[in-house]
Amino acid sequence: MKNIAVIGAGTMGNGIAHTFAQFGYNVQLIDVSQTSLDNGIATINKNLERMVAKESISEEEKNRTLSNIETFTNLEEGVKKANLVVEAATENVDLKLKIFRDLDKFCPEQTILASNTSSISITQIAAVTSRPEMVIGMHFMNPVPIMKLVEIIRGYSTSQATFKNVEEISKKLNKVPVEVNDYPGFVANRILMPMINEAIETLYNGVAGVKEIDTVMMLGMAHPMGPLALADFIGLDVCLSILNVMYDGFKNPKYAPCPLLVNMVMAGKLGSKSGEGFYDYSQNRKAEDVAKMFSK
Repeated sequence: MKNIAVIGAGTMGNGIAHTFAQFGYNVQLIDVSQTSLDNGIATINKNLERMVAKESISEEEKNRTLSNIETFTNLEEGVKKANLVVEAATENVDLKLKIFRDLDKFCPEQTILASNTSSISITQIAAVTSRPEMVIGMHFMNPVPIMKLVEIIRGYSTSQATFKNVEEISKKLNKVPVEVNDYPGFVANRILMPMINEAIETLYNGVAGVKEIDTVMMLGMAHPMGPLALADFIGLDVCLSILNVMYDGFKNPKYAPCPLLVNMVMAGKLGSKSGEGFYDYSQNRKAEDVAKMFSK
């Protein structure tokens, strides 16, 4: 398993490509946009330079990592020699199903097809392919080069051989693989997203302000980052998408997204990537003022 195709050059995709390349794998990084690919490679280079500055890798290792990555805008060309594909596209069911139909058509028959989805059913994704036994979830945590956890999600038909291969390659990346069954949100987001949603409800109901809520969770619960800051880091649109998947999957009102979250996403306030979320990253307004715009 030396050739790893990564679909999507965004935050998760470039982090996954970086990690595989750093551990000596040949990486084919694929995106429909050349600009996204250029930005992804620039991010990888910046992160590697930071590692060199901290003396965790050498300049030679940085250059070798970059040389292990090829970029493609053509999916068929990019996956033609892949042993493993890791899809890291936007958290959208229809998009992922289309990608996996195409991967099934273009990849060699022995290629394992993995998704980095944080909540969408692996069984549903596998069902659109002719190789459901070779489809699996490989959910990395952000930032990928630093975080140790990989959730490995078995679909209904995922074979033991596929699971063992992905478990072994995760260990070779110096990650800690954890086996998870295929239910909405898996483990990480099934626990994390209701907590974030409850923090948003707490703000929405006027119990406390943004900084106060985050301070309580950091100092009182020993969280390294408050839930509202974490939501901004993840992306409020991503949080909303995951909550909707869980709400649709379980039909349980405890997973229903807070109206404040819905309104903020509709207004384009997506967190750090848009410049505004629960915190104002442009420094032009106080975080509480931004939140109050969309609260009761």
